Amino acid sequence: MQRGLYFEEFEEGARYVHRPGRTITEADNMLFSALTMNTQALHLDAAYSATQPFGQRLMNSMWTLATMVGASVTQLTQGTLVAQLGLSDITFPHPLFAGDTLYTETTIESKRLSSSRPGQGLVTMRHTGRNQDGTVVATATRVALMWCADAHADRPAGA
Repeated sequence: MQRGLYFEEFEEGARYVHRPGRTITEADNMLFSALTMNTQALHLDAAYSATQPFGQRLMNSMWTLATMVGASVTQLTQGTLVAQLGLSDITFPHPLFAGDTLYTETTIESKRLSSSRPGQGLVTMRHTGRNQDGTVVATATRVALMWCADAHADRPAGA
C-alpha cells in the first residue's frame, strides 16, 4: 500500500519534486470558479480579460494553491496525515493561463513533536509551483499534523 511519510521520516531541508505536472485547461478554470462561486470576470470573461493587463483569462489562484497541495499528497501525506493545521505566506508572483503546466516541489522547513497530542508531530512544508518555463507562479507554507509510525501502527486499517 502506498503511503506518505510518517513524522520520523521527514527531514528538515529535504526537497521533494512532485510529478507529473498538471496542464491547465479552460474547463479547469471555469469549473473550479463555478464550484467555488467565484464570479471574478478575470477567470470567466474572455472579452473583459482581453482588455486587462495580462490580456487573457487568469487561472483561479485558489485552483493553483489546491493543486500544489494536492500534488504533494501521494509522496508526503497519503494515509499519514492527521490534519492540515494551516496555510500561510501564500503568494502568486506570476499568473497561470489555460495551456500552462503547473509543476510542484516541496521543501521541509521544520518539524517537532506535538506537545499536546502524543504520537503525532507538526511538519512545516514550503510548496513552490512553477510553470513549464520554470517561473515561480505560487508559494505557500503549510503546517500539517502527522502520525508517528508507532502510534499509527496501533490504529485499525483505514483509520
